[in-house]
Amino acid sequence: MPKRLLQRIMPDPEQLKANKNLRFLGRWLQDGNLWRLTRRSAAGAFAVGLFMAFVPLPSQMIMAAALAVLFRVNLPLSVALVWVSNPLTMPPLFYFCYRVGAYILQTPAEAFHFELTWQWVIETMSRIGPPFLLGCLVCGIFFSLVGYLSISQLWRYSTIRRYQNRRRR
Repeated sequence: MPKRLLQRIMPDPEQLKANKNLRFLGRWLQDGNLWRLTRRSAAGAFAVGLFMAFVPLPSQMIMAAALAVLFRVNLPLSVALVWVSNPLTMPPLFYFCYRVGAYILQTPAEAFHFELTWQWVIETMSRIGPPFLLGCLVCGIFFSLVGYLSISQLWRYSTIRRYQNRRRR
C-alpha cells in the first residue's frame, strides 16, 4: 500500500532530470537508486524532505536534492516533501519553531509586528534569531526522525500484511 500511494504522488523522474535548477547534480541524477522506491529509500527521503522543510532558506528544494543524492535516497520524494513548508504553512510552522526554540533557551516569546523593511528584519532577527534557528534545527531533526521511523514501520507492516494475505490464499 505505501509503495503504490507514494508512486502515485511522486513527481515524474524525467521532469526532475530536466529541471534547470537540478542540472548542477549532472551525472549523479543517473544513479538508479535515486529513482527506485524501496523501504530504505522512501524512509530516507521522508527524513531528508522533512528536515529540509524546516530549513528557513529559499533554496530548500535544491538542498533536499543534494542531500538525496548524497544519501542515495529517493530524489523525487525528498524534493516533494519540502513542500510541507509552503507559503500557506510557513508562517505557523516557523512560529512553532520559534516557540520551541524560545522554550528550549528559556527566553520569553516576544510578540512582534511585521514590517516589510530591511531594518525591521535585522533588528528582529538579532532578537529572535537564536531561538528561531534552534527551534528550526530541533523540529527538523525531530520530524525527520518521526517521518523515517513512521514510513519504515508502515512499509514493514504493509509487507507483512501482504505476505500473510498471500499465505492465506
